[in-house]
Amino acid sequence: MGSVGQFEFILLLLVAILGLRLLAGRLGLPPAAALIIGGMGLAFVPGVPAFDLDPDLVLVLFLPPLLMDGAYYTVWREFRRNLAAILQLAIGAVLFTTLAVGVVTHLLVPDLPWAVCFALGAVVSPPDAVAAKAVLEHVTLPRRLTVLLEGESLLNDAAGLVLFRFAIAAALTGAFSLGQATLAFTGLAIGGVIIGGALGYLWVRALHLLKHEHLTITAIFLLPWAAYISGEAAGVSGVIATVAAGLVLGWHQHEVFTASVRLMSTAAWQVMVFVLEALVFILIGLSLRGVMSRLGGVEHALGTLAVPVLAVLGTVVVARFLWVFAAEGAGQILGLLVKRRPLWSPASALLLSWAGMRGVVTLAVALSIPTGVPGRDLILAAAFAVILGTVLIQGSSLGPLIRWLGLDKSAGHQGTVLTAPQAMAAVTAAQLEAVRTRAHNADGSVRHPRLLEQYTHRARVAERYSKERDVLSADRSEHYDVILATIAAGRAEILRLHRAGRIHDDVLHVLEYELDLQEMAATTSRMRLG
Repeated sequence: MGSVGQFEFILLLLVAILGLRLLAGRLGLPPAAALIIGGMGLAFVPGVPAFDLDPDLVLVLFLPPLLMDGAYYTVWREFRRNLAAILQLAIGAVLFTTLAVGVVTHLLVPDLPWAVCFALGAVVSPPDAVAAKAVLEHVTLPRRLTVLLEGESLLNDAAGLVLFRFAIAAALTGAFSLGQATLAFTGLAIGGVIIGGALGYLWVRALHLLKHEHLTITAIFLLPWAAYISGEAAGVSGVIATVAAGLVLGWHQHEVFTASVRLMSTAAWQVMVFVLEALVFILIGLSLRGVMSRLGGVEHALGTLAVPVLAVLGTVVVARFLWVFAAEGAGQILGLLVKRRPLWSPASALLLSWAGMRGVVTLAVALSIPTGVPGRDLILAAAFAVILGTVLIQGSSLGPLIRWLGLDKSAGHQGTVLTAPQAMAAVTAAQLEAVRTRAHNADGSVRHPRLLEQYTHRARVAERYSKERDVLSADRSEHYDVILATIAAGRAEILRLHRAGRIHDDVLHVLEYELDLQEMAATTSRMRLG
């Protein structure tokens, strides 16, 4: 297929994505499941070209921006508070699953070297960030469960990739050292944090120098690839470097971005992430034909690999259940010893156990296995089966399971943080104070009576009902100067409340979005008058 044909094929895939997303909404299916099924169907349509995923290209093209999207919106305070539980899932569960799959595979295929068995375990062990995000955005969960699942998906790819590299090296050379592997993983993780954090900080500082909105947005879009490629080039974890850079940018974006940059970049970023996520899943489906051809056809694959593949799929699911419920039991015991109420419940543990969807990283890593490694066909078949099984079965049933467990009723923010109505009352009070200091002439007469009346009314209504967002128009530029001053005061207030831990990031984003809209409207009107 020529270059023009490839471009036309990509356009065809985008059209198919639109149709499959609409169909998924009609049938009540998770979009990820519908896209994989649609891609599998397209793979066997006459005339559709054979499609092979380049694993290196998949990782560098899709993974950085999708990791950045998750890290950018991560609530840093909650991420840090739950870091121990997140690492327990991201590292502990991945390592346990790798060992369990390796042992089961060796029992069923004893001729397969132990290193290859553990390589298969490393391939299928990490739940996928893309798959998790695609499913979680369509369900409602208690905040802590969402933090754990999203945090796990950001870090477990690094653990799985490191385990895979050492297992493959052991399979090819016959040498393995647990101490060396542990030390290497620690170095890769720390190096990734340092490089990603430093790059994110430098990026934030550099954004101040870019005065043009399009240049700023372009620089923002380049950061995930810059962090990932820099981390990999430096010999550390590109995944962790990308996550660290995203956390830094997400924390500082409230002070760095103007209203117009935030609104325009958010809209463009959401479209890009939607397209990339959709392409990931439809390409997984399209790659089925290539995987089947490598395995010698469907009949050969089913006849020779069905039993070990199904065993691997079952082990992946059961191992996560065992690990999560063991952690639940340990947490309950620890909570009793320190006389503190345990944070997890059996319902939460059941959901965490079931939410282990695999995706693009599993397939890309499986495809990257050298052809000389024994058992490569088994690894490919098992990787595809685990992706299909977890996304189609677990992903499709996650919503009903949440409702059956009653977790959707307990969703929401906990603790002593302000609610959105309370935060809006604080913001409008700060804005009213900004108007009062500017609404009078030197002789005490009122200079901006309409603004003073309006913001007095806004503060009164916000105190009772939560919000009053009307921004009055006026005929003078000074009028909009005062409006912009009130917006700046409101923005400073919500940042003060957020930095003090009194409002949640979700509330911050809602209020910031409203202020951004107000600032854009006031700025446009002021320019029109000028």
